[in-house]
Amino acid sequence: MATSPLRRALRGHGHALRPLVQVGKAGITRGLLEQLAQLLFDHELVKVRIAGECPVDRFAVADELGAQPGTSVVQILGRVVLVYKRHPEKPRFEGKAARGGDGATEAAPARTAKRPPKRTSKRTSKRTSKRRTE
Repeated sequence: MATSPLRRALRGHGHALRPLVQVGKAGITRGLLEQLAQLLFDHELVKVRIAGECPVDRFAVADELGAQPGTSVVQILGRVVLVYKRHPEKPRFEGKAARGGDGATEAAPARTAKRPPKRTSKRTSKRTSKRRTE
């Protein structure tokens, strides 16, 4: 399984994805697994939706999908399973490509500008207004 920082990043990337595979009333078939393997090769990160009429429990589906070679389940959220498999040649989420190309980590740019001073309200306090009226 992937490390915790990688899993966190994958969950973040997977949030905006649409489900590309749907497990229906036939359950997990050989064709579905072949389609998932091709999609994982193309995209690395795939959302799988489990339909309500699926005869298998969602956790059993996740176990079956995670049992494929090199595949790991990143997240189970309701009836949606997020599945990841690292690309053998050009990984997008691991390795040099994820770190910026050359493997060197870049430091965050230093902040040179100071924060502007806090604004004070124009309204005066009750104590000050009493002095003015007396």
